[in-house]
Amino acid sequence: MLAFFWSLGAFIIALGILVAVHEWGHFYVARKCGVQVERFSIGFGKPIWRKVSKSGTEYVIAMIPLGGYVRMLDGRVDDVPPHLADKAFNNKPVLQRMAVIAAGPGVNFIFAFFALWLMYLVGLETVKPVVKNVEPQSIAAIAGLEAGDEIIRIGDRSTTDWEAVNLEIVSNIGSENATVSVKKSSGAEKVLTFTLNSWNFDPDSESPLSSLGLTPYRPDPTLTVGFVGEGSAAEQAGLEPGDKLIALNGELLSTWEGLVNVIIDSPGERIALEIERDGQQQTLHATIARRDTPQGQSGYLGVSPTFEPWPEGYVFTHQYGMIEAIGKALDKTWRLITLSVEMIGKLVTGDVSVKNLSGPISIAQGAGTSAGYGLAYFLSFLALISVNLGIINLLPLPMLDGGHLMFFIVEWVTGKPVPEAVQEWGYRIGGVLLFMIMGIAIFNDIARIT
Repeated sequence: MLAFFWSLGAFIIALGILVAVHEWGHFYVARKCGVQVERFSIGFGKPIWRKVSKSGTEYVIAMIPLGGYVRMLDGRVDDVPPHLADKAFNNKPVLQRMAVIAAGPGVNFIFAFFALWLMYLVGLETVKPVVKNVEPQSIAAIAGLEAGDEIIRIGDRSTTDWEAVNLEIVSNIGSENATVSVKKSSGAEKVLTFTLNSWNFDPDSESPLSSLGLTPYRPDPTLTVGFVGEGSAAEQAGLEPGDKLIALNGELLSTWEGLVNVIIDSPGERIALEIERDGQQQTLHATIARRDTPQGQSGYLGVSPTFEPWPEGYVFTHQYGMIEAIGKALDKTWRLITLSVEMIGKLVTGDVSVKNLSGPISIAQGAGTSAGYGLAYFLSFLALISVNLGIINLLPLPMLDGGHLMFFIVEWVTGKPVPEAVQEWGYRIGGVLLFMIMGIAIFNDIARIT
């Protein structure tokens, strides 16, 4: 339950920031163009806070934190007094109206750059992309990837950490081949070709890396307890962090994986654990908890291990000075934009399944997880969602900013506004399509957690 409220809180904060940024873009440019702004609202529904400025703009924080809006004086929906006619949005030149609409997504991209710039100033701890294992006969194995290889480039993009590797792998969905450059443990570099014709990636059951048959390096777990879950079977048995596990049901333990395998296969069974604590051996008894999985019931003890230390140089921090961080943030922002556009294109062509769409539940989980890791990770998450918010709003659906821009571009080119009847039908069709996409995304979210 605590995790739920943590994710919910992080989601509300993240969404509030991103909506405020987006709507501020519309608001700022509208004011610069001389448009009278009637209301600036973060959220929908009943206001829980409001203030009217000297300029007459009402600032509102509303009860439902799932979006926001800027309401401008507009002769199409308002009775505009003659002395305010020049301040109505619909009476402004078409290029100014285009600027007002484009400002929301545009500021989302600027904010993403700013968040990434801050992230690089704060410093993001990350891990060198060294491969630990390669599954036999997998795509990675057939390409010639080996344990100990460091992935240094995919295509023409440098991959300094596993996040970069994941991004570039995902960008190759729908491609026939991917060129992967690796550094061998000897220091020699080699270029491999991953053949992707038979690549079937299901995001609900595997990661992009595991779908190719490779496992990132991480230190091996020890037999020393690192964490005991509150209220878990391990806690009820008396296990404590720092305990060293020696034997299970009289059988000596050699690896943590051996313990896990027995626990998973023994739901509801009572076991005897021999441990060493403060130099003294003792025996504890536990009844393994049950939990439901897609494969059936499995056992759960509620304990996790400590790990061997990382080899020197494997863990490093992306941290740069104020000037260098600008270039890094610009490059990362541009890559997120291009990747988002590529994914939308592949969604349209069918190379990416609609099962990959994520909705508010997945975003909330991502917000909670990233916030739990620290400020730098939360800033990275905000940048990713901000870019996606900007891209989605530029789609040519009449309910979105991109749809309004589409109508204004037609007006700019032809010199005449798009007929009201055409716009009305566009809004209806766009609304249906948008709600269909939202419905699919929410359905996917629910399917992932059930």
